[in-house]
Amino acid sequence: MDVPNLEFSLYFMGYEKPEDVPTDPKARAEFAFSRKATLELTHNFGTENDDKMKYHNGNSEPRGFGHIGIAVPDVYAASERFEKLGVPFIKKPDGGKMKGLAFIQDPDGYWIEILNYKRMASV
Repeated sequence: MDVPNLEFSLYFMGYEKPEDVPTDPKARAEFAFSRKATLELTHNFGTENDDKMKYHNGNSEPRGFGHIGIAVPDVYAASERFEKLGVPFIKKPDGGKMKGLAFIQDPDGYWIEILNYKRMASV
């Protein structure tokens, strides 16, 4: 959706009807982490030509937005694919204290958490 008078565009991906949400707490949690998410992406017109424009990923000072998370059915399979594609990792699934989740980095340095939706439903 372009909003030329405000000089930005919005992109939305995914949407579910509220009546499709389960009422059982465990089923609701699994649904929340396994369904298509609604993600809004904003493009500010002109930033691609602005030499002063720079990104801040929020994981260093000054802190702010940290990361987005994407739920997948198999973190290890997803991580193998990312590795084959040359995607940089912040944390691999068996690294650190928290096992079974990964953090990758997009081309702008933003962190993306890769997590298992079934595991999140049991937390």
